[in-house]
Amino acid sequence: MSRVTESMEMRADVVIVGAGMVGSALALALRDSGLEILLVDGSPLSVRPFDASAPFEARVSALSIASQRILERLGAWQGIQARRATPYGQMYVWDGSGTGRLHFSAASVHAETLGHIVENRVVQDALLDCLHDADIGLLANARLEQMRHSGDDWLLSLADGRSLRTPLVVAADGAHSAVRRLAGCETREWDYLHHAIVTSVRCTEPHRDTAWQRFTDEGPLAFLPLDRGDGQHWCSIVWSITPLEAERMMALDDSAFCQALGRAFEGRLGEVLAADPRLCVPLRQRHAKRYVQGGLALIGDAAHTIHPLAGQGVNLGFLDAAVLAEELMHGLQRGERLADERVLSRYERRRMPHNLALMAAMEGFERLFQADPLPLRWLRNSGLKWVEQLPEAKAAFVRQALGLSGDLPLLARL
Repeated sequence: MSRVTESMEMRADVVIVGAGMVGSALALALRDSGLEILLVDGSPLSVRPFDASAPFEARVSALSIASQRILERLGAWQGIQARRATPYGQMYVWDGSGTGRLHFSAASVHAETLGHIVENRVVQDALLDCLHDADIGLLANARLEQMRHSGDDWLLSLADGRSLRTPLVVAADGAHSAVRRLAGCETREWDYLHHAIVTSVRCTEPHRDTAWQRFTDEGPLAFLPLDRGDGQHWCSIVWSITPLEAERMMALDDSAFCQALGRAFEGRLGEVLAADPRLCVPLRQRHAKRYVQGGLALIGDAAHTIHPLAGQGVNLGFLDAAVLAEELMHGLQRGERLADERVLSRYERRRMPHNLALMAAMEGFERLFQADPLPLRWLRNSGLKWVEQLPEAKAAFVRQALGLSGDLPLLARL
């Protein structure tokens, strides 16, 4: 647990700001390190009772096999399965403006699943269960207002007047990270000029444990499988459209929205019968120019946010957390000062190339499938047909989706 000095200044070896999925995972990955960890968040950090009959949360993640392994080793996967998680073994992708299509299956690489669709709150609660059972300092309802250097430490000031002292701060506080802003970390960012409508919908036909994605002229539309155990056919949808069209769709009543959604999806799963309350999220890509500086590391959405095209955002974050924990543990074994930029840079060198490569790929997909010129439409349809005929290329894509390629941390390996 963190120490409290006579001046009521709390001190810890590592302060993690943000107890979302990625920050919580990092704290759990460091729980046996011998370090005094303090996890700080503006929320109450309470676990809600789970009701299997309750509506689905609007925000979901497509957890890769690599993320599943990390969560298993952190002790959280059992709690996720005890709530609800929907495995999917296939993925269908097609171009709504042409004839190109792709079909991926877990069986093609001798895997049981491609991943699981899980509500973010389910993942969060399972992690919180583990955190409450661990010897980790938790500081709830704590909003960061200021941070400054104080000798070799950071001094963090909270809105309620409390202060925290630590040599190492980890920013896990999301896309609009207060830590990143207060520390003056520069980012490269641009607006996709699209909004994503997210919700859960009920269809007449079963999803067949398949993730479906149609590329429309306005943007990609994904139907991701959900299972509530009630025999009804639910999917989570992510619909990327222009801001003007998003405003129009958000203004429709449920019946009209379901009809418009069914048309956009070409009725692939029959009629859309019902929709839960909708969220509309502006899409913006953001990448920190550096993930680290002396005494500071950025992970998850605080370091990078990508288009939700492939649902990879949280998977990148879990790998960030696992790699940073691994490098900090190695530093401890070597007797190094963990806040030293040379130690933290090892994490950056391992994660930045992988994240940038995936971001570039998602950006390329997004631009190609929104392209109007006829030659580009021909190119994307021909490309889809070509890849569909190459088992080796498809298998490589599947392995990427599983999260099992590249420089994996120990927590994600077999």
